[in-house]
Amino acid sequence: MNKFLKEFKDRGYFYQCTNESELSELLNKEKIKGYIGFDCTAESLHVGSLLQIMCLRLLQKHGHKPIVLLGGGTTRIGDPSGKDKTRKILTEKEIDKNIKSIEKILKKFLDNDNPKTKPIFVNNYSWLKGLNYISFLREIGKHFTINKMLTFESVKTRLEREQSLSYMEFNYMILQAYDFLELNKKENCSLQIGGSDQWGNIVNGTELIKRYSSKQAYGLTTPLITLASGTKMGKTESGAIWLDKKLLSPYDYWQFWRNIDDRDVIKFLKIFTDLSVEEIDRIKDENINQLKIKLANETTSMLHGKKAAQGSELAAKEAFSGSLIGSNLPSIKVKSNSLENNFTVIDLVIMSKLEKSKSEIRRLIKGNAIKLNDQIISDEKLIITNELFQNNYLKLSVGKKRHIKIELN
Repeated sequence: MNKFLKEFKDRGYFYQCTNESELSELLNKEKIKGYIGFDCTAESLHVGSLLQIMCLRLLQKHGHKPIVLLGGGTTRIGDPSGKDKTRKILTEKEIDKNIKSIEKILKKFLDNDNPKTKPIFVNNYSWLKGLNYISFLREIGKHFTINKMLTFESVKTRLEREQSLSYMEFNYMILQAYDFLELNKKENCSLQIGGSDQWGNIVNGTELIKRYSSKQAYGLTTPLITLASGTKMGKTESGAIWLDKKLLSPYDYWQFWRNIDDRDVIKFLKIFTDLSVEEIDRIKDENINQLKIKLANETTSMLHGKKAAQGSELAAKEAFSGSLIGSNLPSIKVKSNSLENNFTVIDLVIMSKLEKSKSEIRRLIKGNAIKLNDQIISDEKLIITNELFQNNYLKLSVGKKRHIKIELN
């Protein structure tokens, strides 16, 4: 088996392939270009996209050239895969802003120096915006049958649930197939990788290329990654685990990985780090908490740098050691005059963004889960005054794992 495909399987990336034996032969013979598409519906990706990013890194590792397709065109339509309802339609300005932000994030994960494997970034709006509808139907639409399109999971599920599916969304799979055809023509791209929910769209692309130009192209999909708890990867009770530090601090990102369920640690070391499978197998029986710290350090270093990972580990140790003010904890500043007009502990927690709901904060206070400077707070009406700050700092803890340093400005 080809080395890329072998590692793809060994790490748990593999779900389906359109023609595995042929793809393996091709990869053994030459270096290829493979692409993954990202719709730009938010200003950041979250860890639910991380497996796809790791696939791009693996392509580079084995000497292949990744193409990153940023869906400036398809984002204007909305992918119905896995969705119960039509996405909110974004403005062009919002989409362009999201594209720039997501490209910056992706460049952190990818090697941009080696000319042979340097990623190519493309925006499908560049070829979708000028399509002539009549010509498109004649040249591309004739290759698709409604019968087959109705069998794809993304369409079938919505129809079975009697949830509306707009004609705009119904066209998405044709546009994605057309993207693959364009990349095949322009960049000689022969592989598309995507999540398992994209299988139908990817197969459409490989078949369109074959019908249009008689060329052979391939599709490769990854499994849906869930936490041991059954939760979808990327979403937690406290919100999405964003890859942009403006939306989620390196410390909170580190904590997400540090607090992963024991059952997920070895699997996630293989999926989300660059540690070799052999090394992971060698250390898999070590202390589980040390393995969690290793997972947190490896993943955080990849995104935010080694210094941020080390600082986050130190901050966590300080937070749990009972240190009044951990110098490495994430921090926010508050003006002293904002602590007027009966500013309570509930207001402080909301301002810190560690919790949003007042009723949930009250419940946490009753359960002795809110601390100031490591002292349990039992009074939900406690007024926050300047006197509570030590050397202009106050440590707020919500539960055992969430801590923040509040600086009086």
